[in-house]
Amino acid sequence: MANDPIFAGLKVVDLASFIAGPSAAVILSDFGADVIKVEPPSGELWRHAHNFPPQPVAEDAYPWHLANRNKRGMALDLKSPAARKVLEKLIKWADVLIVNTPHPARARLKLEYQDVLPWNPRLIYADITGFGEKGPDADLPGFDITSYWARSGLLSMTRDAGAPPTWPVAGSGDNATAMGLYSAIVTALYRRERTGEGAHVTTSLLAEGIWSASVSIQAALCDAKFFGLHDRRNPANAAMNVYRSADDTWFVLVVTSDKLEAVAKAIGRPDLLTDPRFADPTKLMANMPQLTAILDGVFESQPMEYWYKVFSGVHVTFGAVRSPQEVIHDPQLHANDIIVPLEGAGGKLTSTISSPLQVHGVTKVSAKRAPKIGEHNEQILSQLGFSAGDIDELRASGAIPNVKEHAV
Repeated sequence: MANDPIFAGLKVVDLASFIAGPSAAVILSDFGADVIKVEPPSGELWRHAHNFPPQPVAEDAYPWHLANRNKRGMALDLKSPAARKVLEKLIKWADVLIVNTPHPARARLKLEYQDVLPWNPRLIYADITGFGEKGPDADLPGFDITSYWARSGLLSMTRDAGAPPTWPVAGSGDNATAMGLYSAIVTALYRRERTGEGAHVTTSLLAEGIWSASVSIQAALCDAKFFGLHDRRNPANAAMNVYRSADDTWFVLVVTSDKLEAVAKAIGRPDLLTDPRFADPTKLMANMPQLTAILDGVFESQPMEYWYKVFSGVHVTFGAVRSPQEVIHDPQLHANDIIVPLEGAGGKLTSTISSPLQVHGVTKVSAKRAPKIGEHNEQILSQLGFSAGDIDELRASGAIPNVKEHAV
């Protein structure tokens, strides 16, 4: 029907852990896919990330719900021989399988593409790795901080001159990679619509990090001249810098050449346009610290609210640097359904972040809490054709938990 979600009827098995793979599945679920989250009987470690500094500590398992909302939960010990027949039926049922187990362990579990292809030739096998499938480090485990940030070069560039590399925001590389994996899945699904054939699609944290850093990496490929790390007091361009207002708010300012005159007048310093120290490119470069110091004095004289009106008035690009506690109150997030209600999580966790895609005329599925450990085991196993006796045997073998439901 016209009002059905885009991916209504699409069946996804999420065997991935932590963030990137599961978050790709979340995007599919936002548009109506039926996603089964498969995790060990003891539960996935990411369930407890809200208790692990430097993650912000909370009573609510907010990282787990963010990466696993809208899914049905299955607890299955893939190391158990009895789990093999469950896995076979899951893959025969699925349109999409998402896997991020390191390839050596994946081979031991017989979870490689060639292992499962005979069960379902139409399957989209979505594979995510740290460093890619080939090369000397293909089998290394990778998190976004090592693969996406450090190895790609991003971590060497996202700091000021004189500062050591810092620790990036948790999950930022993973969530960017999730978008890449989602795109690969959707591309393969489109191909399957045309050819009827399944596919093995892949991306890596490293590839996505290189893509994010691609302007600088491409520059290195053609031996471009680099200006070094950004130095706020002596920037390559004082019109593209970070400044601070009187109320201690830092903001990013980007003044393109066509806006220089308007901005100089708006901030009350038209004299800068005729100042001999900045009269030609050579003098300007030599006196960039002096220009920056002048602008520091100007911007430190008024609060951010004042500069917001000034910059908006001349339509210049700027942005106040906000903390997470400030960001959640930004009216743009609610007006554009970036923050949406979350049903059923309990505690203080009443809203979540929607995936960053909108299709006009299409309403996303309402966000619902992530599953408890093994919450839907019986429902899913019955749906796959297992009898009550079969399910009891799976419990006795240890392939699934002995209890029907676990806590979050």
